[in-house]
Amino acid sequence: MSSHISNERPQPDKVLADIADYVLNYEIKSELALQTAHYCLLDTLGCGFEALTYPACTKLLGPIVPGTVVPNGAKVPGTGYTLDPVQAAFNIGAIIRWLDFNDTWLAAEWGHPSDNLGGILATADWLSRTNIAEGKSPLTMLQVLEAMILAHEIQGVLALENSFNRVGLDHVILVKVASTAVVGKLIGLNRDELINALSLAFVDGQSLRTYRHAPNTGSRKSWAAGDATSRAVRLALIAKTGEMGYPSVLTAKTWGFYDVSFKGNPFSFQREYGTYVMEHILFKISFPAEFHSQTAVEAAMSLHELLKAKGYTSDDIKRITIRTHEAAIRIIDKRGPLNNPADRDHCIQYMVAVPLIFGRLTAADYEDSVAADPRIDALRDKIYCVEDVQFTNDYHDPEKRSIANALTVELNDGTVLDEVVVEYPVGHKRRRDEGIPLLIEKFKINLARIFDKQQQEQILEAGLDYDALTNMSVNEFVDLMVKGSEM
Repeated sequence: MSSHISNERPQPDKVLADIADYVLNYEIKSELALQTAHYCLLDTLGCGFEALTYPACTKLLGPIVPGTVVPNGAKVPGTGYTLDPVQAAFNIGAIIRWLDFNDTWLAAEWGHPSDNLGGILATADWLSRTNIAEGKSPLTMLQVLEAMILAHEIQGVLALENSFNRVGLDHVILVKVASTAVVGKLIGLNRDELINALSLAFVDGQSLRTYRHAPNTGSRKSWAAGDATSRAVRLALIAKTGEMGYPSVLTAKTWGFYDVSFKGNPFSFQREYGTYVMEHILFKISFPAEFHSQTAVEAAMSLHELLKAKGYTSDDIKRITIRTHEAAIRIIDKRGPLNNPADRDHCIQYMVAVPLIFGRLTAADYEDSVAADPRIDALRDKIYCVEDVQFTNDYHDPEKRSIANALTVELNDGTVLDEVVVEYPVGHKRRRDEGIPLLIEKFKINLARIFDKQQQEQILEAGLDYDALTNMSVNEFVDLMVKGSEM
C-alpha cells in the first residue's frame, strides 16, 4: 500500500508570515529605541573605521571585478568605493564586524544585530541615489534607524529561545533573515514577495560555526556577517523580480529547515516583535573582546591596578579562577596554542591575561607581535573557569540579562586577593548613563583614525545631533564619510 505525498501548496509558515507582518505594519513609537538606534549607528560605523586600519580586512574590500563602475551605486563609508548594493553590503558588513567591537545580543543564540547595517545602509544609499537620478525623494536617516530597530528585533527575538549554535549553525543565519526582511521592505516588496524572500533565506545553505571554534578558528568569522547581510540583499532583489518562494520551508516534513537543520524542533518564542531588542542591546564600549568576557576583562583591569599598587606583577600569580556562566565556558574557555587573532579574541584566558600584564586590551593586542610575549601564555596556563549556576540563570533572565564574571587571584606567596565581581558590562542597559559618553568618545577616536580634522568635525556635527541626522537624506550622510576616490 503506497502513501501519497500531497502536492497541494500550503499556506506560508507562521514564522515567515509573522516577520513579514511585523516589518510591513509595525509602527515604531519608542523614543528609547530610536535614541538607542542613533547611538548604535554611530558606534557601528566607528567600529568599521577602526577595521579599515587592518590590511587583513581591507584586502577583501572593493568591487569583485576591479574597475567596475556602478551608476548611482552605494558608497562604502571610510573608503572611496562606489559599489552595487550587494557588494556594498558585504563591504560595510565586513568592516563593521571585523574587530568584534560592535553591539551584541546574548540569549539562547548569540549575535550582533548591528551586522544588519551592512545591508540596510547599502540598500538605503543606493535607493536614495537612484531616486534622486529619477527625480524622486531620497530616503532619510530616520528610515535607516527604523530599519535597524526592526532588524535588531527580528534577529534578537528569534535568538531568545532558539539555539542555532547547538545544532552547529552560525548565528549569521539570523543576520541573513533579518536583513532580508528589512531590505525587502526598503525596496518595496509586498507581503507575498517578502514572505518569498524570507523563505529563500531559510532554504539557503547556512554557515557552519566551525570557523569560530578550535581547531579551525579563523578570520571568516570576521566577514561572515558581511556575507550574510549581502546575501540578504541579493535574495530580496531576486524576490522583487517575482521569483517564487517556498511557503513551508521550515515545516515541510523531511525536507524543511526544522527536520534538516534543527533536529526536528520548531522555533519557540518568548515574546512578540516590538522594540525590546534595541532597547536592551549591549554595546561593546571598553574592550574589543568577545562579549561573554567583557566583565572578566573589566575585573582584570581592576586587578592589574591592585597588583601594581601592592608591588606585585603577573609573575607573582600562582592561579586565577574565573567564576562565570555556562555560555562563556562553552564558547571561549580555551587551552592550548592560539594560532591567529581570531583565535585569541575568542579565548577568555588570553583576554584576561593581557590586561593583567599590560593594563590594557586593544584590537592590536590580538596580533602576533603582542601574542609573542611569553608572559601571556605562561599566565594563560594558570587561569581556570568554573560555572556559577546563578550567573548562568541571570544570563538568561529577561529582566537581568547579566554577563557576570568574577576573578580570584592566588599569589605565589599564598596571598589570595579578594574576588572581583562584575555582573553587568559598561555597555549594558543598566549602565547606559555611564556608557553613552564613553561610546561617543569611542566614536570620536575611531573617526580620527581615518578622517582629517575638518571631515571629523563635519561628521560629528551631523551625526551627534539626533534631529539633524534623522532629517538628513541617506546619501548626504554617507557622502560626509567618503574617503578619497578609492582605497
